[in-house]
Amino acid sequence: MSPFFSLSSTRGWIQTTASRRLAYIGLGVSAAWYLDKEFYASAVSRNLRTLWTCAVIALDYKINFTAENSEGIPTIHERVAERVFDLFTSNGGLYIKIGQAFASNAAVLPPAMQAKFAKLFDDAAQVPLPEVLKVFESQFHRPPSGPGGVFEYFDPVAVASASIAQVHKAKLKEEDGGGWVAVKVQKPEVGKQVDLDLAMFRLVMWAYENLLFDVKTYFVVDFISDHLRRELDFEQEAINGVTTARFIAEEPRLKDKVYVPQVYEKYTTKKVMTAEWIDGVRMTDRNGVKRLMGERVDVLPEGSAAHRFPTLKGGVSTVLKTMVELFSAQIFEWGWVHCDPHPGNMIIRPHPTMKDVPQLVLLDHGLYVRSTPEFQRQYATLWKSLMTLDLKVLGEVATEWGIGEPKLFASATLMRPISSFNDRNDEEAVKLEKEFSEMNDYERSVVMKKRLQNFLVDQDRMPKELLFIGRNLRIVQGNNQMFGSPVNRIKITATWASRSLAEAPNMTLAQRLWGYYNHFIFKSVLFVTDVTFWYVRVKQWLTGREDEGFEDALEKSMRAFAKTNFGVEIVKDAIYSG
Repeated sequence: MSPFFSLSSTRGWIQTTASRRLAYIGLGVSAAWYLDKEFYASAVSRNLRTLWTCAVIALDYKINFTAENSEGIPTIHERVAERVFDLFTSNGGLYIKIGQAFASNAAVLPPAMQAKFAKLFDDAAQVPLPEVLKVFESQFHRPPSGPGGVFEYFDPVAVASASIAQVHKAKLKEEDGGGWVAVKVQKPEVGKQVDLDLAMFRLVMWAYENLLFDVKTYFVVDFISDHLRRELDFEQEAINGVTTARFIAEEPRLKDKVYVPQVYEKYTTKKVMTAEWIDGVRMTDRNGVKRLMGERVDVLPEGSAAHRFPTLKGGVSTVLKTMVELFSAQIFEWGWVHCDPHPGNMIIRPHPTMKDVPQLVLLDHGLYVRSTPEFQRQYATLWKSLMTLDLKVLGEVATEWGIGEPKLFASATLMRPISSFNDRNDEEAVKLEKEFSEMNDYERSVVMKKRLQNFLVDQDRMPKELLFIGRNLRIVQGNNQMFGSPVNRIKITATWASRSLAEAPNMTLAQRLWGYYNHFIFKSVLFVTDVTFWYVRVKQWLTGREDEGFEDALEKSMRAFAKTNFGVEIVKDAIYSG
């Protein structure tokens, strides 16, 4: 046999074998991709994308985040912000929810990330109707409409779409009452992805705390994961709504002002929820709400729901006051807090029986946090100490919660700087701000990391409820700001905090009388906040600048406070993202 023939044959055999192996590998990869897509809704692929993105980010920081590369640090933050945003939006579903949880605390992040994370609250894309029908029929074993269908009519186009579900308008059959309803259908891939998504969330948080950044974050993983899982259970959401409606009905100060839509249990499962359809003006329609409440607006779009309703009494301040009181009652009285009070989840409508009186309708009851009576007492005490500048009580509560920087925590709670709590006098504060301004980006980041490490000295003692309650407060503040800050939110919230202490259960007559006396004295102290509020309000009216209200002044002072105390540049409105 010719050696050339032998060599040629060997090469051919090697090439054939390599081709077969490549074909097998390609076939295997294709099969794995198909199985992952069909049975796990691409959960494996999505989390491999997560591992890759997080590895690239970690490597970028490890290599480039140095004192020598200080001038390039803003560029690093921009790259990271782009990668994280692309990861959340590409993966979608629960990743959007996790991203929103980070976005609610975006003020401590670099400006590039603040700007990017704010976009995570935009409406999500709708899933096609066949996918909606597949989920619906898996729950009820029949179509939503048509012959043998559940409803008389089912709109194939969703009226709203979020990260985990979308809402369709439908009409009940005559035997069910014949009314219009909102049908919330869970997006089909979310349930398949949740276990791997949360496992990856856990892994990434552990790695970033223990291997990379040495900032305490992992302690919140279980709490956040548990509540995100609950949000995927629409039967639990229905129970949450019923619970909230009961609390409202038992509170004389709110029962006619707030309404929770009725849920139809017959047509509610873990993945589909049917509730009463409410006609009204969503709070996101700022000009529509103002027009509805009898205030002048320059432009009212033709599609605004406000065109369909008569003018109501009280002005926008009536609606905003009800909103602040509702969430104050949840925090201090009920221990049952709605964690997603953004304006898209609130509708203003005429009261069903008092046609010229507004009623606030609260939607989306998927995410609630329950707190203990002990926490409610501590948190109310904290708010009262903040308003009376009681350093001793503030320090006691902060110590009980494992917080090492009580004065910074006080400012973060009120969302305004508490200068009287600051150890530094004005001259020292100016000096410190000058020092921060002279630092480079690397030095400021090191200082910020150290202060964050000092802030939480014992994460086991910190009440996890603070994560979601803080989110609630920030969004409520943003809602007030959106309408020009027509109400003194701080005074209203502090009043409910003080009153809850005076009306706490299981008190003796003497204790209750003493509690009411202290509450009366406390209300006189709050007069100081009213003076400031009305000074800003009058100035606002005189200048005609609605964007220079009380909350805007607080935001401006908080941005200065963050720069002085942390060296952090906060993008305008990042405080309120949520």
